[in-house]
Amino acid sequence: MLMNSLVELDRAHLVHPVASYRGHEKAGVRVLASGKGARVKDASGHELIDGFAGLWCVNAGYGQETIIEAATRQLRELPYATGYFGLGSEPAIRLASELADRAPGDLNHVYFTLGGSDAVDSTVRFIRYYYHSLGKPEKDQFISVSNGYHGSSTVGAGLTALPAFHAGFGLPFDWQHKIPTHYSYRNPVGSDAQTIIESSVAALRAKVEELGAERVAAFYLEPIQGSGGVLVPPAGWVKAMRDTCRELDILFVADEVITGFGRTGPLFACEDEGIVPDLMTVAKGLTSGYCPMGAVFLSDKVYETIADGAGASAVGHGYTYSAHPVSAAVGLACLDLYENGLLANGRRAGERLMAGLHALSDHPLVGEVRGRGMLAAVELVTDKAKKTPLPASAEPAKRVFDRAWANGLVVRAFPTGILGFAPPLCCTEADIDGIVERTRLTLDQTLDDADVRAQMRG
Repeated sequence: MLMNSLVELDRAHLVHPVASYRGHEKAGVRVLASGKGARVKDASGHELIDGFAGLWCVNAGYGQETIIEAATRQLRELPYATGYFGLGSEPAIRLASELADRAPGDLNHVYFTLGGSDAVDSTVRFIRYYYHSLGKPEKDQFISVSNGYHGSSTVGAGLTALPAFHAGFGLPFDWQHKIPTHYSYRNPVGSDAQTIIESSVAALRAKVEELGAERVAAFYLEPIQGSGGVLVPPAGWVKAMRDTCRELDILFVADEVITGFGRTGPLFACEDEGIVPDLMTVAKGLTSGYCPMGAVFLSDKVYETIADGAGASAVGHGYTYSAHPVSAAVGLACLDLYENGLLANGRRAGERLMAGLHALSDHPLVGEVRGRGMLAAVELVTDKAKKTPLPASAEPAKRVFDRAWANGLVVRAFPTGILGFAPPLCCTEADIDGIVERTRLTLDQTLDDADVRAQMRG
């Protein structure tokens, strides 16, 4: 009875993110009730392995007592402290220091946000201010990568290059531009790594030349594209793009909202290629989803330029909940867990996950397995040679998700027939093996769909 009541209350009042409102009203909500480790239970008691860590974010796993204790203690001592008026709190100050110590290169300055979307939004404001401080306000054009995701704020959604975030919103703005993705499985230039790198560098140069080098402010990328389908660039691609930006005098922004905090192995994915961005955004794993929090890292050059440009004037950018003490206390507890076993466990689990998913490559529906660490994807096709996607009638986003759910597995099922995986770093060997086994079962069931079979015969 309680469950029915919750479904009706949700249907009547709760607006869900990135959902068909009418479709959700019809289907009703699935209520999650509890979680422990890498597993969650719904309100009916159905247990699932969370192969997606909530929304790529519960990196530490559910029910970590040290995180819960840190939050509880901070709630009792000081539940809120503003960063305005020159005020602050110990957890926020310590977290900023700890993060700066661990960030690549000279990313020594940290501005806290509520999550990834407003972290990206903040970078746009900081970058504009930076160029105004340099006396170059005309540098106001921004470039990102097709299939990339940079949040769904009004500004960030324009940098995002996924059609659903533009349709009906009047986006992107005319100062937001794209270059083609590195997507190696479906790249017009082929799958050769060096060719893809050269093509992307040429595309960035061409876009800058088209807009005018004196106009281009910044270039944004994800070390691995997440919401675009877990698209992994060739080794050396990120470094090549960073080097090109430096040569062209463009600020380079790494969006590590998904890839940060052990998701790909190291604390930050930028470490994989030894690069230092001018600005870097994080969120999700920063607090493992236990509390809302994001952050922007600013290099010494960017920070000092803004500070000098403002002089005695205030830099007019701020949020009520920036540097929230409870979120900061949670962030410190998460950092402690990462460095005392979680990152190491995540690396081991990531190797097992990738090996297990690669073992699915012989399945008739598997076109490509890709990923790094605890961030992976399986792309489904009905013809491996032609790389034919699943038919739209198969409703991959709904049918595959529903099937996996029934099999006790949470995955990200993209409309394009890609399955995304981002399990908690605390996964045991049994958790990883369960993810792989339940994925295979889900694929076998999908293979039996009449519309899938018909396309394979055709």
